[in-house]
Amino acid sequence: MERIDQRLTDELTGQVTRAVREALRAELAQAVRESTRKRRRKAALYSGAAAAALYAGAAVSLALGLVLALGMPDWAAALVIAVVLGVAAYALRTAAREEKPAVPTAPPMPPQPPEA
Repeated sequence: MERIDQRLTDELTGQVTRAVREALRAELAQAVRESTRKRRRKAALYSGAAAAALYAGAAVSLALGLVLALGMPDWAAALVIAVVLGVAAYALRTAAREEKPAVPTAPPMPPQPPEA
């Protein structure tokens, strides 16, 4: 009788363990799918915002170029705008670069006593 109870307990424990494992895997898979969907949507929204900002920047630079063209030749106005945008791009790239970690240096040597 005791042997049957032990076998029944082992079988029930195994079934419960499998059921819990399968339920946890299903919940985890659902959470991963939902998180992935939210991240993709957020990435699409950021991409749309970046495209809109790019077009807005192009329109502003065009308007500025047209204003400059009122007082100078068209090619000079375009050149001025190109230089300004190039300087801005260089400044942004420089700001985005990570600082290089300082190279550790050896501590200074203690002064040597004069030889007699």
